[in-house]
Amino acid sequence: MRIADKGKLSITGAIIGIAAVVLTVLGNPGNMGFCIACFLRDTAGAMHLHTAPIVEYVRPEIIGIIIGAFAFSLLGGDFRPRGGSSPVLRFIIGFIVMIGALVFLGCPLRMVLRLGGGDLNALVGLLGFIAGIGVGCIFLSNGFTLGKAERQSRLEGVALPASTVLLFILFLAVPSLFLFSESGPGSMHAPVAAALLAGLIVGAAAERTRLCMAGGIRDIFLLRDFTLITGFIAIFALTLIGNIIAGSFNLGFADQPVSHPMHIWNFLGMFAVGLGSVMLGGCPLRQLILAAEGSSDSAAAVGGMIVGAAFAHNFSLASSANVGPGINGKVALIAGIIVLLAIAAIATAKERRNA
Repeated sequence: MRIADKGKLSITGAIIGIAAVVLTVLGNPGNMGFCIACFLRDTAGAMHLHTAPIVEYVRPEIIGIIIGAFAFSLLGGDFRPRGGSSPVLRFIIGFIVMIGALVFLGCPLRMVLRLGGGDLNALVGLLGFIAGIGVGCIFLSNGFTLGKAERQSRLEGVALPASTVLLFILFLAVPSLFLFSESGPGSMHAPVAAALLAGLIVGAAAERTRLCMAGGIRDIFLLRDFTLITGFIAIFALTLIGNIIAGSFNLGFADQPVSHPMHIWNFLGMFAVGLGSVMLGGCPLRQLILAAEGSSDSAAAVGGMIVGAAFAHNFSLASSANVGPGINGKVALIAGIIVLLAIAAIATAKERRNA
C-alpha cells in the first residue's frame, strides 16, 4: 500500500466519518453513529439473548456492513471461503474482546468517533488500545499464530451473509419476534433505510480498502508503515468537523454520551480489545468484513463477540454510563486479559518449539 492506497483509505474514512455524524443526527446515540460492539450487543438483546431492556434493537448498520462487504467481495474476487484456524480459540478471544469493549463502552471505531466528539475518556482508551496492540506485536514478533486456515466450501462461506439477510427479512416482516428498547441507547436509532444504506456503503468501502485500526497500529509497530492508519485519521477529522458543524462537539471528560470517566478501566478495557484484535488478525469491524468474505474463523470470532455481549449484560459485566464497571466487570476483564496472555504465550512457545 502506498500513496494511492492512502487516498482510498482517506476517502473511506471520510465517508465513515460523515455517515457516523449523519446517523447520530438522525437518531443514533451520541458519538455512536457506528459501533460494532454496541450494535452487536443491541442485536443480541433484540434476539432475546440478554435481559438488559435499554439495549435491545436489531441494528441495520451491522446487517448492511455484512451484506455490503459480501457483495463487493464477490465483485472483486475476494470471496474465498476458508477456515479451521483455531475456531474455538477465536470464539474465546472474540468473547473477551467484547467484554473489554463493553467495559470501555465502545469498539475501536466508536473510540475514534468519541474522540471526534470531544470525549477525552476515549483518549485514555486509545492509550490502552495502543498498549494492547504493542504487547500483541511482541508475541507476533516471536512467532505467535493461531494456525493456517484451509479452503472450505462456498456453502460455508455464504452461511453468515445468508443468515444476516434472513435476520433482516424477519426484522421487517415479523417484528414481534424481537425485543425493542423503550428507553436508553437501544431506543435511539436512525431510520431503518438510512441505517441500512450507511452500513452497505461502509461495508463495501471497508472491504475494498481493508480498513482496520488494529492493523494500522500493528503495521506502525512492526513495519513502520502508516498506510492503514490513514483511514482512521480521516474518520477522526471528518467526525470532528461534522460534530462542530452540528453543534455536538463537547471537549472534556464529563457529561459525555454513553461514556464513563473510570480511567483505569477505560485503559484496560481497550487494552484487551487491542491485544485480542492483534491475536485475531483484525479489529471487530475487520472481523465482520473477513466473515463476509467467507472466513468461518472470523465468523467464529463474531459469534464469540455476540455471546460475550449477551454474557456481559446477563451477568452485569458491562459498564454503566457515567459510572463505569461494577465488581463483576472488573474481575471478568482482568481474568480475560490473563486468558489472552496465556493463549498468546502458549501458542508462541509452541511455534518456537516447532521452528
